[in-house]
Amino acid sequence: MLPKRALARCRRCGTAVHWTITAAGARLAVDANPCVLGNTAVYRDGTGTIRSRRPNAELPLLPYERLHLPHAATCIARPLESNPSRRRAS
Repeated sequence: MLPKRALARCRRCGTAVHWTITAAGARLAVDANPCVLGNTAVYRDGTGTIRSRRPNAELPLLPYERLHLPHAATCIARPLESNPSRRRAS
C-alpha cells in the first residue's frame, strides 16, 4: 500500500494522485486508488520512491505491484478533445 503522506492533488481537478517516477525517469501522475482496469504497475522501491512501469508479456505484474490508471486518462478537468478515453460515441 502506498503511503497517504505521498498523496498530491491535481492542479486542475483536485483529485488525489501519486507522482511516480517511470522506468524512463519521467514523472507520471497516477490515480491514488488502484484499479483493476489500470495499465500502469506502481510500487515503492527500497528507498521509498514511488515507481511506475508498463507491465508486458516479458515482465508481467509482480506480486508487490498494484495496477493504477494514469491520471491524464481520468482527469475530469481536461477537455474531451484532448482526452480520447472520455470521448462520447455519436
